[in-house]
Amino acid sequence: MARLPYVDPANAPEPVRDALGRVPPLNIFRMMANADTAFRPWLRWGAALLGELQLDPLLRELAILRVARLTPHAEYEWVQHVPIAKAVGATADQVDALERDEPEASCFSQPQQTVLRFTTEVVRDAQAGEATLDELGRALSPREIVELLMVIGQYMMVARVMATTRMEIDEPADPGALGNITSSGR
Repeated sequence: MARLPYVDPANAPEPVRDALGRVPPLNIFRMMANADTAFRPWLRWGAALLGELQLDPLLRELAILRVARLTPHAEYEWVQHVPIAKAVGATADQVDALERDEPEASCFSQPQQTVLRFTTEVVRDAQAGEATLDELGRALSPREIVELLMVIGQYMMVARVMATTRMEIDEPADPGALGNITSSGR
C-alpha cells in the first residue's frame, strides 16, 4: 500500500481532473497529482522529454532504464519503461544486459555505452568525469548532452517519488498511449 494517497479524479480540482482524464490511469500520475499546482506543468515537462528532444529516443530510454537500475526501489520506473525502450528500438539483449547491470555489454554500441557510463556517473557522483564527458561530446551535441542531463534528473526525481511513496506497480502503459501526455498539460 502506498504511503501517501493517490488523487481520486472525482475529488480533484477541475484542471487536475481534466489532466488525469487525458493520461493513462497510472499510479505515478495519480500520485504526482497531489501537487496540484505543479502537476500540469510537470506533465508538460515530461511530454517535452518524451517527445520533443533532439536526443535519440533510444538513448533516452537506455538512460532511463539505467537510472531505474541504479536507484533502489525504482522497479515501477523499470516496469513502465521497458516497453517504451523496446518500442523505440532497444533489443531484448540490451534490456537483459541492463537488468544484469552490464552497461558495457557488447550488445551496446560505443555511443550507447558512453551514454550509459555518463548516466551512471551522474547518478552516483552528481557529475560525469572529464573523460566520459569528452567522449560523449564526440557522439552528441551540447544540446543533446543537456537534454540527456534533463532526462537523467527527471527520472531520478520520479524514482525517488516512487520509492518514498512506495507506489504499487501498475501494468505497463501502452507506449502509444503516452502521446496523450502532451495535451494533458494544457
